[in-house]
Amino acid sequence: MTASASASGQAAATTPPTATVPATTTTPPTATTAPTAPSGDTASAGTTRWAGTKQFMQIREGWISGGRTYLSVRTARKVAVTDPHEAWLIVPGEGPYTTVLMATDARVLLSVPLGDSSHPYPYSQTEFVNRLMAEPSSSRSGLGYDLSFDGKGRVTRLQSLYTS
Repeated sequence: MTASASASGQAAATTPPTATVPATTTTPPTATTAPTAPSGDTASAGTTRWAGTKQFMQIREGWISGGRTYLSVRTARKVAVTDPHEAWLIVPGEGPYTTVLMATDARVLLSVPLGDSSHPYPYSQTEFVNRLMAEPSSSRSGLGYDLSFDGKGRVTRLQSLYTS
């Protein structure tokens, strides 16, 4: 579900890729279409504003490069919906996306539609990227995630919200 309301956008550190990554691939197809990943284990200056916080976000794309998982994110809003089922309405953010790094031991909890159940269940980072990129890009804007960041701005926990 989506709504056409706006939330405050966030500044981006990179330009998102223009090519679609197949669901069976966890790395970008070419270096020219992939966003620039932050160097080393530290987050870029644009992502440290989220350091030590929990944010509700949209994820446009995810990929694995050099054994590390990267996400293209921007903030969004969520609105509880209780009729006919208990679920969330995702209000897309505006503005550009920012690349963030997932911690190597980050926990991924998915529920419907990316997961197989309405209750959060753990998945690997690779399986998350494959499931995310299997969704059409138009559908991804209707998905939302609670992301927890460590003190360096890396994602330590990602939980998708149930959307009917």
